[in-house]
Amino acid sequence: MQIYEELVARGLIAQVTDEKEIKELINSGKAVFYIGFDPTADSLHVGHFMALCLMKRLQMAGNRPIALIGGGTGYIGDPSGRSDMRNVLTPETIQHNCECFKKQMSRFIEFGEGKATMVNNADWILGLNYIELLREVGACFSVNRMLSAECYKQRMEKGLSFLEFNYMIMQSYDFYHLYQTMGCNMQFGGDDQWSNMLGGTELIRRKLGKDAYAMTITLLLNSEGKKMGKTASGAVWLDPNKTSPYDFYQYWRNVGDADVLKCIRMLTFLPLEQIDEMDKWEGSQLNTAKEILAFELTKMVHGEEEAQKAQNAARSIFSAAGDSENMPSFTMDAADLTDGAADILTILQKSGLCPSRSEARRAVEQGGVVVDGEKIGDIRFTVSEAKLKNGIVVRRGKKAFKKVLL
Repeated sequence: MQIYEELVARGLIAQVTDEKEIKELINSGKAVFYIGFDPTADSLHVGHFMALCLMKRLQMAGNRPIALIGGGTGYIGDPSGRSDMRNVLTPETIQHNCECFKKQMSRFIEFGEGKATMVNNADWILGLNYIELLREVGACFSVNRMLSAECYKQRMEKGLSFLEFNYMIMQSYDFYHLYQTMGCNMQFGGDDQWSNMLGGTELIRRKLGKDAYAMTITLLLNSEGKKMGKTASGAVWLDPNKTSPYDFYQYWRNVGDADVLKCIRMLTFLPLEQIDEMDKWEGSQLNTAKEILAFELTKMVHGEEEAQKAQNAARSIFSAAGDSENMPSFTMDAADLTDGAADILTILQKSGLCPSRSEARRAVEQGGVVVDGEKIGDIRFTVSEAKLKNGIVVRRGKKAFKKVLL
């Protein structure tokens, strides 16, 4: 099976403009493609996973990725999926975030001469002359057609600034610029970017009279892709200092039964034949599938050793031995103790198992808190300083664990 057919079989492709040409370029390893990344944080998160895996797959097949960092368009802000304008980042912050992104991307793709490249669109967008842009590029866009795009329609009732209205033109100009300067012949993005991407393809064809190709992929689980990077407690980051390898593993280990095999098909590099066999799994076999998913993705981001540690820790939590060596830990401050002990509500809040004392109280009263295997039902329960120095294992619900020490 060739790479384009594999992308289809894995459920990665949502829409394409010129399928025959795209298929030929990708399968022959002649695609020079870009994917855009918004530099609003200093770490990528699991919402970027689909794009990163796609870049890896295509580079393995001989195609050349361009990771475009939106340092220029970041001054405008993409209105897609937003109800308000975003904060504008400083150039120093954007540069720092770019450096962090490249380090994390290097676990997926290889940078270097003739290989993957990272570019920042601030390098060409910030130097544009407004009047020249209006004459040369703005004339190629129909306002009526732009307003019919989903990315604008969803903001019209609440208000769409003229600043944000220009985003489609700027993103289209990215493809136009990369096509001319780097031979970029293909663009990828989430399905919410389809209108912006079509703008880039049409701009090239109108300005240069040449063939150019655009294709879009879904992120994860189609329209659910935007939700991948978020949980109740915030984003699931690729940076181990923001999300530990254990928590990263647990995030994927806790994927719903209905989604686990879709995730394995889309995100892992396991052979399709093996995944086809797993499609028949049900019941307790789905837990095995979740372990496979969590291990494969944790290995990809944090390395095999960290993945093995995370898996061992997760398994030991449910074992009789209860070995907590590789479990995520939290060290309390002596100032949090009263009369040589810490109360359970303080432990839950300080360790991050509960965001507030009120939620910690509810968790205890509802029977969802366990300390060293013992269910705690009294909100006045305390743990002595001596016990904390040895370390205790605190569990909230079925899936949240911490080793708490002093």
